[in-house]
Amino acid sequence: MSAYYVYKISPTIAKLVKPMELLNEFENYKDARNFAREQRQNPDNNPLDTFKVLFADNPLDAEEKLAEVREKPIMKEWEK
Repeated sequence: MSAYYVYKISPTIAKLVKPMELLNEFENYKDARNFAREQRQNPDNNPLDTFKVLFADNPLDAEEKLAEVREKPIMKEWEK
């Protein structure tokens, strides 16, 4: 069954491996979004950490999606 997963991604020097930690799982987006916002504002967390909400079939699927390397979009002249 699909769910919303909230991950904490820590900064790293090497861009090949992202250290990620599953923080929580939610059935609806609103709860997941609010949890991620609370984590971003929590002063106990490292300000360089990134918190992501992801919709996936299972935690393994979510981690695979987070590990994908996406190409940067090409900016057109009129978008600059």
